[in-house]
Formats: sequence, C-alpha cells, structure tokens
Amino acid sequence: MDTIDSGILAPVVDEDGAPFWEYAARGELRIQACADEDCGELRFPPRPCCPHCRSFDSEWRRMSGRGRIWSYVLPHPPLLPGYAAQAPYNAIVVELVDAPRIRLVGNLVSGPDAPLNSVHPARLRIGAPVRVTFSPLTPGITVPRWLLERP
Repeated sequence: MDTIDSGILAPVVDEDGAPFWEYAARGELRIQACADEDCGELRFPPRPCCPHCRSFDSEWRRMSGRGRIWSYVLPHPPLLPGYAAQAPYNAIVVELVDAPRIRLVGNLVSGPDAPLNSVHPARLRIGAPVRVTFSPLTPGITVPRWLLERP
C-alpha cells in the first residue's frame, strides 16, 4: 500500500492485480479464476498460477457484488494520521455470496462518496448483507467499498 497526499492508503497495482483495478474503475467486481476447464477455481488475491492445479491460464469472472460481513474492526486509535479525522471508522471483511471462499477487505459506507465514518459502528453486524459500490480514491484508482443491503 502507498499513501496519497491525504495520508490515506492506496493500493499498489501490480501486474497480476491490474485487471482487478481496471474492472473496479468500470464499476465491475471481477475475481480471477483458473481458466483450465478441469479446474475453474476462483482465487484472490490475484496471482499468476492457480494454487489448485498449477495452471497459468486465467480469466476474470464478474461477481454479483453481493456479500456478507464476515468480520470487522474499529481501529482505535487510528494508526495513520490520515485516518484520524475519520475516526471512528470501520474496516470490514466481506465474504462474497457468489464465492464464499473469497473474502475482500474494505469499508462499510453509507454511499459511494461517503466518508469512512459515515456508518455508525453500532450498525455493524457479522452476517449483515452488503453490496459493492465503487469510489474513486485517486486519479486512476477506484476502490470497492460496501453498502448495507437493508440500511
């Protein structure tokens, strides 16, 4: 992770993960999958070789963008100065409905452009249904964030 001018962490885009960020910029949640016809396993984070069959063939499958909160944390105190003004904020782990073994880390927010502290901590629940939204973080980087299905 790199920090941007505001002190917020930004992802480091590498060759394996670049398609994930390109799809996110288009508002699509896609997960890398093995393209071997006998395997087809989804994998995240992206990597060059399938850990199941060792194939180097891959494709990017579109997900519904729906999931459930698998875990969460409320950082206290904020560890980086860029986050101090947004405390208390959350960091959540989302288990995808389409791929229960795939879990993504992000933030639960009240809207696509809402700040990280826009959802009161008391509203966080393990198992709560969420759906993805996409927020531009810097020019060229759009990150997935999460909205409650039933706010």
